[in-house]
Amino acid sequence: MFDRRLWLQARTNRTNLLLTIFFSGLAGVLTVVQARLLSDTVAQVFLQQATLADVDSRLLLLVAVIVGRSAFVWGADVSARYLASRVKAALRSTLFNHLLQLGPVHVLGERTGELTATVIEGIEALDAYFSEYLPQLVLAALAPLTILLLIFPTDLLSGLVLFLTAPLIPLFMILIGRAAEALTNRQWRTLQQMSAHFLDVLQGLTTLKRLGQSRAQTANIARVSEAFGQITLRVLRVAFLSALVLELLATLSVAIIAVEIGLRLLNNQLAFADALFILILAPEFYTPLRMLGARFHAGQAGIAAADRIFAILDTDPIVPEIQTGSEVASPRLRSAQIAIRLVDIHFAYQDGQRPALNGVSFRLESGQRVALVGPSGAGKSTLISLLLGFIRPQQGQIWINDRRLGDLDLHSWRAQIAWVPQAPYLFYDTVAANIALGRPGADKAAIQEAARQARADGFIRRLPQGYDTIIGEKGARLSRGQSQRLALARAFLLDAPLLILDEPTSNLDPETERQLEEATAALQANRTVLVIAHRLSTVASADHVVVLAGGRVVQQGRHKALAERKGLYRQLVGASSYQGLTGGAGAGGSR
Repeated sequence: MFDRRLWLQARTNRTNLLLTIFFSGLAGVLTVVQARLLSDTVAQVFLQQATLADVDSRLLLLVAVIVGRSAFVWGADVSARYLASRVKAALRSTLFNHLLQLGPVHVLGERTGELTATVIEGIEALDAYFSEYLPQLVLAALAPLTILLLIFPTDLLSGLVLFLTAPLIPLFMILIGRAAEALTNRQWRTLQQMSAHFLDVLQGLTTLKRLGQSRAQTANIARVSEAFGQITLRVLRVAFLSALVLELLATLSVAIIAVEIGLRLLNNQLAFADALFILILAPEFYTPLRMLGARFHAGQAGIAAADRIFAILDTDPIVPEIQTGSEVASPRLRSAQIAIRLVDIHFAYQDGQRPALNGVSFRLESGQRVALVGPSGAGKSTLISLLLGFIRPQQGQIWINDRRLGDLDLHSWRAQIAWVPQAPYLFYDTVAANIALGRPGADKAAIQEAARQARADGFIRRLPQGYDTIIGEKGARLSRGQSQRLALARAFLLDAPLLILDEPTSNLDPETERQLEEATAALQANRTVLVIAHRLSTVASADHVVVLAGGRVVQQGRHKALAERKGLYRQLVGASSYQGLTGGAGAGGSR
């Protein structure tokens, strides 16, 4: 089975592909030469009673041909494996970069374990395709054709037998391949589901323990693993069956050649040297086809994985990548002051089936602090994704100073933003590395100063290795307040003119809450700030309040004026001092 998409990937590393084909072709030619030398030598010794001295030059040449053939086979194998490694590395990089370009809005709709399996196991499944199946596919086309071209002038009848029986092997390979294709695709889907389920269980282990469901998940994992084992055995069953059928066809075809050559040799219709030459070449004629059948399932597994890989690569990003364009097409933004204007913004998810924003318009002046409030599902997270460039409005425009956001270079634009989510993601790395994420080249003094400004320096120095302490995946060794202060330290270190802040909610002790409020207030100084507010004190201190509901701006103005006016804002302020009534824009937040 040939996949044009994978062939195009192989052509990107043209040198190794051509070397693989060249070495395979030479190995096929030397196979014919080896058979000719061997048959002539045996005929000379057997019929003409030649001595060792008479054939020593032929024997030396035969040894040289055998060594040369082995060298070319080895060279083709090395070249094919190098081709596979290069293509895999390039494809993995392309896939990962495309996932980054698709952005978090797309990734949040996927299962993490399934994506991880695609990027890692899916790419690895292509190794056998490029290093074994694709070279064998080329060899299966070149070697039999070369042998036929040399046998036809020698013996037309034997050439016709080879020519007529050769298609039987690909024919049966295709027939069996139809059943194998469905099983292999199912095997790959089962592997993805098992990977996703296993990662989900690991990530939710704390919750499962608390609910007493950890032992029940053990049975679920065993069930999923058993299903994968069963489908793998079915694939192996078909693989062994196909190998048996192909071996049987090749053996019967060689037997036919042997019988017709033997009968004609007895009747003096064929020279002994030619008969031996054809008989030696007959198994070699079918060997590439048999090997192709044996490696067919490796190729099928690669194609099954490629279907998912190219499905991701064929997904168009919501935001086209324009940062490599010209200065005119995608100007770089360098500004100490940021002003934002949203004009009639519309956006809907799922191809317009789930509206999120419907005609949103408001202004964020330079140096102004705007509070964004509203119930869960009002569209606050979608607005943040729009401003961060993860998605683009389907109607309307976002203006940054005097330029449209869609025309700006995304890298330079995001460099102007300090984004502090409600649930910051911390990587399995040191405290210093997590703080320096926004400025990888920052020195230790700058990192420590940012931590002091975020009121995080004290607890960091009490950690076992201080700033060099590994904090675990998602900051597992830190409290919620400590994680939030590390996110604030990132923002201090970045020192961007625009701050987008999803204010942390409750469940913090009074001292941690006070430290966070102090650090947040210091971070907002002399910056343009858009804050998704959850506390009445934050809303009251804002310069402007924008109230969202159902994807629309239903109210906006100063806190005092809105609180005295009938409407949604007054209801929110009156309900438990507004605390907890809005949905966050962090992970799992409202759209």
